Amino acid sequence: MSARPARGRILPRPRVLLGSTLVAFFVAVLVVQAYVNAEFTGDHIQDEVGDQAGVPSAILRGGPIINTTGGQESTTRLPERTIALTFDDGPDPQWTPKVLEVLRRHDAHATFFVVGSQVARNPELTKQVVDDGNELGLHTFTHPNMQRLAPWRRELELSQTRTAIARATGVSTHLARFPYSSKNAAIDEVNWKLIKEAGALGYLVVVNDTDSNDWQRPGPDRIVADATPAGDQSAVILFHDAGGDRSQTVAALDRFIPRMKARGYRFTTVTEGLNLGITAQAGAHPALPLNPRAPSGDTWRGAAVVWTVGLADGLVTVIAVLFVVVGVLTVGRTLLLLLLATRHARQRRKPGWRWGPPVTEPVSVIVPAYNEKEGIEAAVRSLACGDHPGIEVVVVDDGSTDGTADLVDRMGLPNVRVVRVPNGGKPNALNTGVAMARHDLIVMVDGDTIFEPESLRLLVQPFADPSVGAVAGNVKVGNRETTVALWQHIEYVIGFNLDRRLYEVMNCMPTVPGAIGAFRREALAQVGGVSDETLAEDTDVTMALCRAGWRVVYAQDARAWTEAPTTMEQLYRQRYRWSYGTMQAMWKHRRALTDSGASGRFGRAGLPFLALFGLALPMLAPVVDIMLVYGLVFWELRETAIAWLGMLALQLFTAAVAFRMDRESWKPLLKLPLQQFAYRQLMYLVLLQSATTALTGGRLRWHKLDRAGLASPPAADGVRVPAQKRHVTPPPAGPLPIGDGRTRGSGDRQIPDQLGRVHGRVREHDVQ
Repeated sequence: MSARPARGRILPRPRVLLGSTLVAFFVAVLVVQAYVNAEFTGDHIQDEVGDQAGVPSAILRGGPIINTTGGQESTTRLPERTIALTFDDGPDPQWTPKVLEVLRRHDAHATFFVVGSQVARNPELTKQVVDDGNELGLHTFTHPNMQRLAPWRRELELSQTRTAIARATGVSTHLARFPYSSKNAAIDEVNWKLIKEAGALGYLVVVNDTDSNDWQRPGPDRIVADATPAGDQSAVILFHDAGGDRSQTVAALDRFIPRMKARGYRFTTVTEGLNLGITAQAGAHPALPLNPRAPSGDTWRGAAVVWTVGLADGLVTVIAVLFVVVGVLTVGRTLLLLLLATRHARQRRKPGWRWGPPVTEPVSVIVPAYNEKEGIEAAVRSLACGDHPGIEVVVVDDGSTDGTADLVDRMGLPNVRVVRVPNGGKPNALNTGVAMARHDLIVMVDGDTIFEPESLRLLVQPFADPSVGAVAGNVKVGNRETTVALWQHIEYVIGFNLDRRLYEVMNCMPTVPGAIGAFRREALAQVGGVSDETLAEDTDVTMALCRAGWRVVYAQDARAWTEAPTTMEQLYRQRYRWSYGTMQAMWKHRRALTDSGASGRFGRAGLPFLALFGLALPMLAPVVDIMLVYGLVFWELRETAIAWLGMLALQLFTAAVAFRMDRESWKPLLKLPLQQFAYRQLMYLVLLQSATTALTGGRLRWHKLDRAGLASPPAADGVRVPAQKRHVTPPPAGPLPIGDGRTRGSGDRQIPDQLGRVHGRVREHDVQ
């Protein structure tokens, strides 16, 4: 039977699904937020009156309550000496309560034409309006110009407001007023069409007899004068309880109501006045209930509207707060870098500055290698041919299946040894190499990394200071041909190398990179060697050294060239492991926060700093771009562009400082703005998935990246130069220093467990 073909993936990869879900969620929320936050101008602004030929003259000359329900076309006025106060654009949490207070004080009721989005945001206040005996009417959901909307959208504006009212108060309404409407005489054919549409939905449309012009804020006296009807005429009077400072409106009401009552006027709601008019105009239409009970269906739909608006408002508020947090963190990091990293750079540039007497002690270089055939030869040659005296290279082949060890064997370098161990992971390979090493200065190097000829010598010079337990070198991206790799080059210079200067000054270096790091054997033995308890073994061991009281410093001139991932997929896998491992290491060493001594100093400086600038800031950085997109589409273009460009300028400034300190060309920084729209979002998803994995207790396996190999260390401008060769002296014969015991021999033997992590049988080959 032939094998069945492999089935394609039905569901997307988890990270793709996670990213797509997050993007869709944020887009949906921002669209909702933009919809409910549609900015509107005051009701006094209106379009020019168009053709009125199709509008019945009875409507143009009629009363302010227009009834087109059931196909009829009629209007109603209030009885003489009757006033219906109407308030538009609310409810407003500041001004509506003040208006309600004035109404209660003078025993008057009014009709509030509310905006649905404001009802959703202020449900308790809306209910208070009804509980005080006032009436509600619809003023649309987002206060748009209804003439410019499609029919389905016009209906939605009314129905959403009705359901929001139902949820907030339990009542319904049969009244509607369109934004930017005014008097009967201003109704043209377009508006007449809208009025008839509303009538078909069962709404009476209310315009006004008198406009108080309170939107102009001309002063309470003028507002009172404009609102006063002529003679004993009735009036539906337009006021506003939202849309700006309404203090003059409140003051004017406090004078207007008692003054008109003294003239014999009564104050009603629109529906109460309408019902009074029915008595005067018998047969016009049946009496309508005041604040009728809402159908249960409207209440449930209104709950969805209220919750959606609340979610959108809440999330945008969170995003806005996070935007401020990102800004504070970015500015804070920049200031710290200017103060501390530049101090580090100035110190190194002082004439004659050095760590102490030249360090000429021999060095053992440990190269853990698992399937590194593409780059192992160039890496080993660059190490073995360094200009430091007494270099020993120990290549620990960690169960490779691609002939990595055989390639090193065939190189025939006299100061290179190959140790074969069963596949047990990088920490086990490193500890094995340390146990096999002859010397007390240990350099750990990844199998895809190429050293410059002087890098080893420069890397170990800080050991002239006896308090130094480890040294971090300067990792450079060697394959900068692709955009993805070039972005990583920018990140290495800004995010890693510049930070290491700062960390050294603060004495809380969290990571000696696996690509180029040096250690004292004594320091490694004190912390139990390289732990396999996290996926970031380099961060784990560095934190342990800091907690043990050893200084960890940065040698910026000791450069190592590494091969960075060239695709987004490979980059994601690598950074996922790094981020997850860093979180593991921080959790493992969390007790440093409450420790005393050196451990406590590291815990209260290094861990919070790493949490803020290594995890929180990269995870929150996309907030800047979210606010950019939101602002460009839904907010003020100028202010948004200025804010985003300001953040970008700050990043460019920091990047320029970092590139200058590293003596790098500024040309790659031309791609930094583009990096904000792709690379940063990827890092956000990496950190988010890492945090999710950590919180859920998931396990992450090791991901081997595809390598093409670097043939030689690139020059500063990216052009490769041949690795230098020199005569190397074979290591002296004699016993191997392993822990407290010293043994020598070939063939299979058991490695002592003096570092607590080295197990298994090892095959050692001295290359002759």
